[in-house]
Amino acid sequence: MSGMLLLAVWVLWPTELWGTEWNGGNLDVAGPGSILLPGAPVPGAANPAHLAYGTGNLTASAHLVAAPDNTTNPAHPANPAHPGAYLVSAPGAQQGPVPSAGQKGSGAAAPASPADKPSPSLTNPAAGDAGSDGPVLPFESAAPLTSEHPIDKIVFGKLKQLGIPPARLCSDEVFLRRVYLDLIGTLPTAEEARQFLNDPSPHKREALIDRLLQREEFADYWAMKWSDLLRIKAEFPINLWPNAAQAYHRWVRTAIRDNMPYDRFVRELLTANGSNFRVPQVNFYRAVQSKDPQTIAQAVALTFMGVRADKWPKEQLAGMAAFFSRISYKPTGEWKEEIVCFDPEKLIRPAQPPALPGTVSATTPPTPAPTPTPSGKPAASGAGGSASGQAGPGSPKAEPLLATFPDGTTVRIRPDQDPRVVFADWLIQPKNPWFAKNIVNRIWSWLLGRGIIHEPDDIRPDNPPSNPELLAFLEKELVDSGYNLRHIYRLIVTSKTYQLSSIPRSSKPEAAAQFAYYPVRRLEAEVLIDALNQITGTTEQYTSMIPEPFTYIPLGYRAVALPDGSITSAFLEQFGRPPRDSGLEAERNNRITANQRLHLLNSSHIQRKIQEGPKLQALLQSLSARPKAKPTLPLGRKGPAGRAREQFRSQAPDTQTAENVLTELYLTILSRRPTPQEKAAVAEYIQKTTAKRDAFFDVVWALINSSEFLYRH
Repeated sequence: MSGMLLLAVWVLWPTELWGTEWNGGNLDVAGPGSILLPGAPVPGAANPAHLAYGTGNLTASAHLVAAPDNTTNPAHPANPAHPGAYLVSAPGAQQGPVPSAGQKGSGAAAPASPADKPSPSLTNPAAGDAGSDGPVLPFESAAPLTSEHPIDKIVFGKLKQLGIPPARLCSDEVFLRRVYLDLIGTLPTAEEARQFLNDPSPHKREALIDRLLQREEFADYWAMKWSDLLRIKAEFPINLWPNAAQAYHRWVRTAIRDNMPYDRFVRELLTANGSNFRVPQVNFYRAVQSKDPQTIAQAVALTFMGVRADKWPKEQLAGMAAFFSRISYKPTGEWKEEIVCFDPEKLIRPAQPPALPGTVSATTPPTPAPTPTPSGKPAASGAGGSASGQAGPGSPKAEPLLATFPDGTTVRIRPDQDPRVVFADWLIQPKNPWFAKNIVNRIWSWLLGRGIIHEPDDIRPDNPPSNPELLAFLEKELVDSGYNLRHIYRLIVTSKTYQLSSIPRSSKPEAAAQFAYYPVRRLEAEVLIDALNQITGTTEQYTSMIPEPFTYIPLGYRAVALPDGSITSAFLEQFGRPPRDSGLEAERNNRITANQRLHLLNSSHIQRKIQEGPKLQALLQSLSARPKAKPTLPLGRKGPAGRAREQFRSQAPDTQTAENVLTELYLTILSRRPTPQEKAAVAEYIQKTTAKRDAFFDVVWALINSSEFLYRH
């Protein structure tokens, strides 16, 4: 697609020349001449939310200079998708036109991205201070910040004590998009956005939250989160195998959909016995890089206690590992099937090297020769009392097991008692110092960008919570609700604390840790590609290296719902989808990179979605005078693209004017209506073009490259 707006071409600048520095997930680029790049916070300002509202303001921050088609520049190579556009200059440089497809040589200059033109208050280094006048529209609300919500009483009380003014409330438009992305990982449709924004009810936010918590996408999105933690992956180094990974994911998703109490969820994972294909919960013990008891203990501590046990003293880790030392893994006749179960005869001692029949060593009793079975074959290894850890006839009986809980309490476990059950019963007690604390802290982190204890999977005595009262309140709420996680989600997102604007009103460094504003975060890879497909009406192909029927994913499948971390695409890998190797939160990388920017700006992958997407085609069809209906081919004789266009065309509103089309695009992409200034900027651009459809493709391209689209805010 030629003639696009090319709003954020600053990513073409070599980082060796300009330097890059990450600032809380925001990219700051500084270099000679103190050039302020779009999307970076104003130096000295306490407002990282600039990132949400400005990625490429061509009229103020970065400019494109058009050059003849045969001109090249080694420092800034020509853009292959947009011939003639290659040069970036600092503010104040001579601007050149970027011709559109239908207006090359017409001299019509590309406007700034409408969605990225910052509000005047956002261009001021002091913007967002407590003394600024009024809310920043359309991102903030003028509603008073008063609340009787228990979370708000705790958070706002702490902010008042520290002298930190909280941000204003976010607008309905921002809340709508935020809560959809945070609860179900999906953008609202244009119709859903329109209905919410037109609803005059003062309780419409609470009503929307209740609807989202019951949607199927809620289970899809949070099953994805839990699949990251539980390492649901068929391939190396986890090696669950595809059908086991599918079964495991299905169980997790069903538990979330049915709102299984969290204590029961964890207890089933820790105490299950059976086939990895037929009892999916046992895959917890297979989704680790080693079946060594200490490795399993580390995975349990990380997942359900939020503790990195690899940093514990050896004695403490060994004491917890004893609870997982009597697990056996037994193959069956089915390919890759394995029975995971408690083995009461498994001895607590390291396996000895096999001895020759009839020999005696200082540490092992005489080893008898293999006894033939009725079939005439020797007995399987371990069946006759070998040193493999199994007790057989003539071997010493299994003795009571001594194990130590992470709090230092030692317990003696009978030989016929499953140590995992003992540990699970201790873990899920209401007074356990880690269990409830870990999960409410994780949920808070997932919804508000950082944990009350930060990082959320690094709970330790020397990493105290930023608001102990808030953490204790959430723990009590979880226990009192019967470990109802959905209650905790609702409790958090109905608070004014969650609904604060992402524009801070204080420059104090403690503001972020005390949740004085909503933090800006880039969309996850899965959510981003699903959003692009939803906007354009296109699909994505996901594949796995394993040639198995269980790895086949049909077109139209949402990335958020993928059951196996081994099923992926180039886009997901490029945009930081976690490998699911360790279960650490830090495995997911949501920081924007120059490579990602270039892909969104210039790749044929994204341009095809914009140009050929049936949903956009159906919407922009209304820009032309609609001819009389012609006989159409039977549905079965149309290809997939044709059927999709017909479907979206039948759903498209009767938008006969450019203004209505623009409104529909904004509702579809940004979940809000354009401001008067944005309407004027687009109208001015369209008036200078000869092809309205091409101009609107430019607008779509500009909006999906804006930080307002790419980031949660």
